[in-house]
Amino acid sequence: MNSQWHQQLAKLSVTQPELLRGICRGIEKESLRVAGDGVLAQTPHPEVLGSALTHGSITTDYSESLMEFITPVSSSIEDTLKTLEDVHSFVYKHIGSERLWSASMPCIVAGDAGIPVARYGSSNVGRMKTVYRYGLGKRYGRLMQAIAGVHYNFSMPESYWPEAQKADGDEGPLQDYITGRYLGLIRNFHRWSWLLIYLFGASPAVCASFMRGRGEHHLEPFDAEGNSLHLPYATALRMGDLGYNSSAQKSLRACYNSLDNYIATLTQAILSPHADYAAFNGKEDGEYMQLNDSLLQIENEFYSTIRPKRPGSSGETPLHALHERGIEYVEVRCIDVSPFHPLGIDSSQIRLLDSFLLYCLTQPSPACDEAQQDRQTANLSAVVNRGREPGLMLATESGPRALSTWAAELLEEISASAELLDTVHQSSSYAEALAEQQAKVRGDLELPSARVLREMSEKGMPYYRFAMGYSNRWAEHFKDWELDSEAEKSLTDESTSSLARQADIEAADTMSFEEYIAAYFDQYKVLNHGD
Repeated sequence: MNSQWHQQLAKLSVTQPELLRGICRGIEKESLRVAGDGVLAQTPHPEVLGSALTHGSITTDYSESLMEFITPVSSSIEDTLKTLEDVHSFVYKHIGSERLWSASMPCIVAGDAGIPVARYGSSNVGRMKTVYRYGLGKRYGRLMQAIAGVHYNFSMPESYWPEAQKADGDEGPLQDYITGRYLGLIRNFHRWSWLLIYLFGASPAVCASFMRGRGEHHLEPFDAEGNSLHLPYATALRMGDLGYNSSAQKSLRACYNSLDNYIATLTQAILSPHADYAAFNGKEDGEYMQLNDSLLQIENEFYSTIRPKRPGSSGETPLHALHERGIEYVEVRCIDVSPFHPLGIDSSQIRLLDSFLLYCLTQPSPACDEAQQDRQTANLSAVVNRGREPGLMLATESGPRALSTWAAELLEEISASAELLDTVHQSSSYAEALAEQQAKVRGDLELPSARVLREMSEKGMPYYRFAMGYSNRWAEHFKDWELDSEAEKSLTDESTSSLARQADIEAADTMSFEEYIAAYFDQYKVLNHGD
């Protein structure tokens, strides 16, 4: 469907092609560090890689063993992937015999006790990050926090928005227009994000150690020994009940019809005590067990496949930044780490993501209601657990619809966005990326989730050995990668300076930790009162 916004963009791309060439992206890629035998590494974050608190490219997520690699904002896909390649190669120079796990679902883990929580130093901000992670572990278990993913940040260039607003005849504040358009993208993303999980999901199986001690589950043994568990038609177990999901948050309905509503919903959840979490108040081994006993400790605890984002200043809450300055970009959070690519993502997938997100931005996006949200949740669950099931039907407002038919139709419509991007880049790469996904829907090309199970079956290996094989393969790839001297020097210098910046932050603290936390949460109270 060539919507009004798509037609406007098509006209602008002829007169000002730089508006589309300037699409900005950034990648945050998580990888578990594992020992040579495939067991989660128990070693601390290597000091030679700098401070996980302040390093611009190398940090940690939940666990000390869950690394996160961050690329700067860039309009070049090639530059983004080159940076990510350099970071991987640099890390491999400094982790000895350890490996970076090649998949989303974890390696061999010895329960919660075998997952060390990330440490960020003695500063108030560093302690807050660690205590928040303790709280996540208490609330949901540490195993859930040992799952890795790829986060994809997307934004239109700043120069696009005044032109789009003018073409729309909108005379309101520019930032309100930008925020409104990004909210429209987010609503459409929720309508169609099941397509990305179907096409790119690569976590249909898990190591049995991941489920040990977790009680009843719906997974089936993959092998006679029960070393691996799976669902035969699953695509991305990471995105289901086993992964980043919270039963306590089921009642939390974040509405993306307006930014004020979204902010109010999360603010209320951060300020509202939750009876189940009262047991975690107080300290354990001299440290607080959580930041508070609310439904959400902070907004990052709200699990979603996409987030509206605005960078904040030091000590500023993300919700306050959104309230004051609106949405600057969106963060896509439903992408599995692909074991079949050394970086976990490749240029073809990025081009499909850009085409998909541009489609979401330029299509009509009516306000969402609870009935639509329920259908979206049901569709996501169906594709996560049964996405490859023959004849699978998804829910729509007009009744059930075959996934295969709907997916083919969506990709055909997205082709118009791919065509625009190819035109301004004078290439055919976006159309080729789209054609690859169309082949998956037709059954001419294997889905990643199907390939995982096929290779495990053909090679007679459990999930752990499958993922370890690719981990070893990509380790050799990165060790052979020629890291140019300029990139190595830049990363070395950043590692050194990040340690100095952490020390400066620790020396500059003047408040007690309790005073710091109280001041931080006062920002939510201001938002809650609308001041």
